[in-house]
Amino acid sequence: MRLTEFRELLTEEFGSVRGNSLLTDHVLSGIGRTGAQAIEEGVDPREVWRSICYEFDVPRERW
Repeated sequence: MRLTEFRELLTEEFGSVRGNSLLTDHVLSGIGRTGAQAIEEGVDPREVWRSICYEFDVPRERW
């Protein structure tokens, strides 16, 4: 997944303000760091997206 696609999905699902907050402030239990930190460290944005979806009960068809 490209980072631009990840950002689009995040904004569509949570809105720009909440999406950015989730990305930078929430430590994802499955990854052990924030989504922003994980992406910066080279984790595939798709893995970050799936972790966010799991933790915030996004329906599977939107993963």
